[in-house]
Amino acid sequence: MQRNATVTKNIIVINVIIFIATLLNENFMVGTFALFYPALPYFRWWQIVTHMFMHGGFWHIFFNMYTLYMFGSVVENIIGPRKFLIYYFVCGLGAAGLHLGVEAVQVSFFAASLPPVVGASGAIYGVLIAFAMLFPESRLTLLFPPVSMKARTMVIVFAAIELFTGVTGFADGIAHFAHLGGMLFGWLLIRFWKAQGTLFNRE
Repeated sequence: MQRNATVTKNIIVINVIIFIATLLNENFMVGTFALFYPALPYFRWWQIVTHMFMHGGFWHIFFNMYTLYMFGSVVENIIGPRKFLIYYFVCGLGAAGLHLGVEAVQVSFFAASLPPVVGASGAIYGVLIAFAMLFPESRLTLLFPPVSMKARTMVIVFAAIELFTGVTGFADGIAHFAHLGGMLFGWLLIRFWKAQGTLFNRE
């Protein structure tokens, strides 16, 4: 099912090209294309989209693209390339929206630092929840730790971890609410398509 996933493969290629460009000129790429809080002078409107193709290091892009290939390819082949492309960007934009909303609360009530955000993780968490909604009983084995569980259980565990770490600040430096935003908007869009009876319409 990963054989014909053209959209997934093209997204991976774009991410790799932009990652190489970031290695060549990190200051320019981060300053121009990472997502800054809108009140900061570095913010540009296109960053809401471009940050989804930026990554902070080799392992960051490796695990994101590996996960996208493994699960995005399957989801794309089930719902079709056009719908998958829409889904991917809705999840990514939803992730950015929730992250910026949480930052606005932090700015209002706390003396919060607002580092720029990079990564496709929000969209990819949306892809994970799509896979879990399509194949809830599929058994998956995590790499670290090597624990096997149903796809439905896995996304619930991931969501709980992201919520806990986001609220407590236990794992600082990670945009936990962006991950949750991707999952939330992905869940809502899959539910909407199911209710409309168009989820499996590949046109």
